[in-house]
Amino acid sequence: MFKLQPLSILTDDSGKRLASIEHDPARQLLAVRWFGNLTGRQVIYVARCTMQLTAAMPYTLLLNDKTQATGDWSDALEWLEYEWLPLVLKGGLHAIAYIFTPDMHNQLASHEFIARLKPYLRIEAFDDAPAAFEWLEQASAAPRINFI
Repeated sequence: MFKLQPLSILTDDSGKRLASIEHDPARQLLAVRWFGNLTGRQVIYVARCTMQLTAAMPYTLLLNDKTQATGDWSDALEWLEYEWLPLVLKGGLHAIAYIFTPDMHNQLASHEFIARLKPYLRIEAFDDAPAAFEWLEQASAAPRINFI
C-alpha cells in the first residue's frame, strides 16, 4: 500500500490550483493530481516544476490523475515526448498509471499521450484510483523492461 505525503500545490497565474503533487519516497511513487481547464502551457509548467521538485528524489512510478481536469492540452504533446520523456526515463521512471477525466477534449490528448509513451515505458489508463494503485503495486514488483 502506498503512503502518500504532500510535496507541493501548484497554481496558475490567478492563484487557482493546477496540480497537487504527492509522493511515497519509500516506494518511489510520484502522484500528480490535476485540476481545472488545462492548457498546454500549464501542463508544461507543472511538468517542469515537478522535475525540479523531484530532482533529488528519484521515482520509478507515476500516478497521473486527471479526474478533476478538463481542457485540450494537446499542444504540449511534442514537448512531453521529446523534452520531458527522455529526462524522466533517465531519472528512472518506468511505469505510469493514468486516470482519465470524464472530459472528452482532455481524453483525446490523454489517449495521444499514452500512445506516444507506450513504446518507451509501461503506461496504462484507468477510470478510477483504486485500479490505478493496484496496477502500480504490480508494476513496482515487476522487473524493469527496457523499451529502447
